[in-house]
Amino acid sequence: MRRTCILTAVLALAAGLLAGTPPALAADSTAKVPLTADTYTWKNARIDGGGFVPGIVFNRKEKNLAYARTDIGGAYRWQESSKTWTPLLDSVGWTDWGHTGVVGLASDAVDPNKVYAAVGTYTNSWDPGNGAVLRSSNRGASWQKTDLPFKLGGNMPGRGMGERLAVDPNKNSVLYLGAPSGKGLWRSTDSGVSWSQVANFPNVGNYQQDPSDTSGYASDNQGVVWVTFDESTGTSGNATKTVYVGVADLQNSVYRSTDAGATWTRLAGQPTGYLAHKGVLDATGGYLYLSYSDKGGPYDGGKGQVWRYATATGTWTNISPVAEADTYYGFSGLTVDRQKPGTVMATAYSSWWPDTQIFRSTDSGATWTRAWDYTSYPNRANRYTMDVSSSPWLTWGANPSPPEQAPKLGWMTESLEIDPFNSNRMMYGTGATLYGTENLTNWDSGGQFTIKPMVQGLEETAVNDLASPPSGAPLLSALGDIGGFRHTDLTKVPSMMFTSPNFTTTTSLDFAETNPNTVVRVGDLDSGPHIAFSTDNGANWFAGSDPSGVSGGGTVAAASDGSRFVWSPGGAGVQYTTGFGSSWSASSGIPAGAIVESDRVDPRTFYGFKSGKFYVSTDGGATFTASSATGLPAGDSVRFKALPGVKGDVWLAGGASDGAYGLWHSTDAGTSWTKLSNVDQADTIGFGKAAAGASYQTLYTSAKIGGVRGIFRSTDKGASWTRINDDAHQFGWTGAAITGDPRVYGRVYVSTNGRGVIYGDTSDTGGGGTDPTDPPDPTPTGACAVTYKITNQWSGGFQADVQLSNTGSSAWTGWSLGWTFPNAQTISQTWNAESTQSGSTVTAKNVGWNANVAAGSSVSFGFTGSWSGTNGKPTAFKLGDQNCTVG
Repeated sequence: MRRTCILTAVLALAAGLLAGTPPALAADSTAKVPLTADTYTWKNARIDGGGFVPGIVFNRKEKNLAYARTDIGGAYRWQESSKTWTPLLDSVGWTDWGHTGVVGLASDAVDPNKVYAAVGTYTNSWDPGNGAVLRSSNRGASWQKTDLPFKLGGNMPGRGMGERLAVDPNKNSVLYLGAPSGKGLWRSTDSGVSWSQVANFPNVGNYQQDPSDTSGYASDNQGVVWVTFDESTGTSGNATKTVYVGVADLQNSVYRSTDAGATWTRLAGQPTGYLAHKGVLDATGGYLYLSYSDKGGPYDGGKGQVWRYATATGTWTNISPVAEADTYYGFSGLTVDRQKPGTVMATAYSSWWPDTQIFRSTDSGATWTRAWDYTSYPNRANRYTMDVSSSPWLTWGANPSPPEQAPKLGWMTESLEIDPFNSNRMMYGTGATLYGTENLTNWDSGGQFTIKPMVQGLEETAVNDLASPPSGAPLLSALGDIGGFRHTDLTKVPSMMFTSPNFTTTTSLDFAETNPNTVVRVGDLDSGPHIAFSTDNGANWFAGSDPSGVSGGGTVAAASDGSRFVWSPGGAGVQYTTGFGSSWSASSGIPAGAIVESDRVDPRTFYGFKSGKFYVSTDGGATFTASSATGLPAGDSVRFKALPGVKGDVWLAGGASDGAYGLWHSTDAGTSWTKLSNVDQADTIGFGKAAAGASYQTLYTSAKIGGVRGIFRSTDKGASWTRINDDAHQFGWTGAAITGDPRVYGRVYVSTNGRGVIYGDTSDTGGGGTDPTDPPDPTPTGACAVTYKITNQWSGGFQADVQLSNTGSSAWTGWSLGWTFPNAQTISQTWNAESTQSGSTVTAKNVGWNANVAAGSSVSFGFTGSWSGTNGKPTAFKLGDQNCTVG
């Protein structure tokens, strides 16, 4: 991903968040809605990563205890037994949504049970709340909070510098926090309970990414950016005497105290013209290592250096791996091997093209080697191999020309840590995932080390829209930064995000209610189309054309039968088309920027909303008429949906605390509305499978009901509500989208702004639903035919599609297809089927939604795999005990 794409996506995300969040959030009441016996289990639809990991922290006392922080998705703790991450901030609620942005994290080296997090997402008006320091005495299982009198910026420029939060390794009741926005250096002497500014600290910082930015985002003073203790200057129970502090000031970036923070001085002889992104102290070797960039990151940075400061003599040595004149990037990621003094590593975090670079020295920076080198340009030799089979979408579906490679080694590589107990294990964060290796020292012996995603359980995506069609894949998602995914199995990482085209951010998607194979999505892209269509339920896509003036995705709606589409893009007015968008016509009677949706029964009826007015079209989107209804929310923080199966049945949620805010229902296509009196505030609305005995679909909403913010469900058309989440599962801001599953009673998909797609399942089986991911054992009978096609092949890998046809006279209620590979090929990822493999023998079994295959019909699935030597096609297939004809 290019630097400009990432920056645009982040700013768009921030703007989108503001548009979807009440401008002033009322404080939650202390009243509680009683929970029934129905409790929910909450999980992520697996994507594995998806966002920026700016900080990784290993505990220095206890082996295998590590934490990761994200810019908008909370903090995580490493679970060694399963090699997964456990989320720690799901208890952050609606009002404090900004506390899912983590700008600093510290693990106590005296008492490993203690961990601290400095939280807050934006320092400007985008986040209405101040920052806080969270403290835990049980490794993040629960937290206590101290509110700060200023904001923190977990998603602000400079967030990759750090760590801003640090615990004294000798006297763990003492902590320091570096603040942005000119707020200076802060200290706690009671284990994070109370904080006060270090009044005599001489420099609050002055670096601004862009002083002219009137939004306050890029013009914020990045402030005090890291704190590092020299543990050798203290004894157990006594405050460490020597403390180093990094400041965002190009001329004065490092300060030191030698009297436990009583006085501070600028470190003499230091480099100027750069910001010290990291300061890592090796007390054994007596060196403070510093990585410098001319910019604050994480996107910018054109020049950099690495320096070594001898703590005993005050000698500075430029140990840059590359001459300054040859850099086009800054340095940031920085770590030392605690088991092997003198081993140090650094990253070229802002080397976007052709790849990031990682440098390693085993002689305290006197000499360096690189993770990759050019042989003869553009060819390169890597010291590593990359295995992304657990997260195959990290290739972005790209096939770049050298010297670029797919997958990339990374970008935005501001966090890099060698395990202090294991010289072979190293982890580093990127803009999309967290990578690691467990055989790092192969680097030194001339062998290759293996890099893999070490990210399972860490889910960091911002979710803009969700859809759960009545057939096909159970979940389609529209995401920031990585576009979106089609999940055929919620427990598995999809093989690829939506491609052809790859939107940096997908803003809206929809499917045809009575023809769910027809899907449309719209999104943001620097250059190229902003709309794409699929005729196979989102498995494959093709681009549509843009009307003149389109600059962003906006919202889109598909007719119930897929015959036409209405699009409200950024930069242009509302448009409509028949077919797949080869040409567009302007809709009349509806303002630009309106939110659009479709009736789920009548293919010629579409709806729109803008600034308190509801609009209806009955001619396929050509003309809209404003409803005379009044009393709807005046702003545009609104989401609405039409109920499947009932023409003109529409629900609308939204508003703001200083005006109309709640949930409305119309049964006459928006002509009149009834506001539900039992809903205080509501921000989303979705529908799912009806409960057993109920005649109306189940409603789901992210709302405030009975004075409590939460996720709610109604099985009686909104007459009563049950809160289905709890205080431990709030997930911050959940106001973008929600939908139930039309095939599984009680299942709900919830959007978050950084914690990915959350889905919940009820323990109440009274709905009579069945889980489509747990189909019955298939017992097919009758004749069958198979077409096996290799659709793509590359060195060592291939993709194949299989079509299985029912050529008999009776329907199948499940199927299981077996074959044997002729050349020992191995399947790595399957979609639209579940596959198992033993040796060369493969069995592919239906998933829930494609179990039923009528006589004369067919079903298709695909997979990726590996091969060597020859990639021959299987010659025989069996459906159960039945031999199939091979086409």
